[in-house]
Amino acid sequence: MVAGIEFGNDRSAVILGGVNVLEDLETSLRVGEVFRTATDELGLPYVFKASFDKANRSSAHSFRGPGLDEGLAMLARIKRELDVPVVTDVHAAEQCAPAAEVADLLQIPAFLVRQTDLIHAAAATGRPLHLKKMQMMAPEDMRTAAEKCARVGAAGVVLCERGTAFGYHHLIVDIVGLARMREIGPPVTLDVTHALQLPGALGDAAGGRGGYAAELARAGVAVGLAGVFIEAHPDPTRAPCDGPSATALADVPGLLRQIKQLDDLTKAMDISRSNNSQKYR
Repeated sequence: MVAGIEFGNDRSAVILGGVNVLEDLETSLRVGEVFRTATDELGLPYVFKASFDKANRSSAHSFRGPGLDEGLAMLARIKRELDVPVVTDVHAAEQCAPAAEVADLLQIPAFLVRQTDLIHAAAATGRPLHLKKMQMMAPEDMRTAAEKCARVGAAGVVLCERGTAFGYHHLIVDIVGLARMREIGPPVTLDVTHALQLPGALGDAAGGRGGYAAELARAGVAVGLAGVFIEAHPDPTRAPCDGPSATALADVPGLLRQIKQLDDLTKAMDISRSNNSQKYR
């Protein structure tokens, strides 16, 4: 369970949505309110997402966010005002305990999913973990990452696909790979936003293909997923981080309607094999 929300590949898809990085409280609340209103109307479970620090940046001049203390204070206020659970990413072992005081779900970034000390520290908080698959890993490689978490007593694990490196500056999502990742056991989510990223394509920043969010989301949801991860911004062209991959905030309600319709159809078809639809509690 994540704050009373059950993740399962055969349950209603959970929406993990928000902003890439906390740039200011007003923008974050505005984005979160749109997600919360739309998910409430559609009956979809919702977890707000934002980063307090973006440690993995293309350039030393890239915007990173407000940092741990100020960022967690902002997340706590968003959590309180919107009355929603939150997920945020941690990049170092010493960030885990303070982040867990606010976040209901701790996210391990893709480039750090093999870092044992970070996994141990995150698991020790008692919070469930959202593990991003590294861009160079095969889907089945996430089995050992999940087992590492279980071995140190993690409260629960959710696996996340965020695209696989395909030549320079390109990521692809292997739809069959999503199905293979489901067979590992834990719930699986798809990070639509970062799978549309073009790492380093702008030289000192990542490019992206955010206009294709609906197409990718529909393809992923058709597999039968536990959740979908989406980052939005009122004006992606002005977003301080990963704007080219973000979904325009005005498009979020329509995108979520598509996800809901297809998720309902997919789950009604009962496509998940009974032995591969373990639910995360």
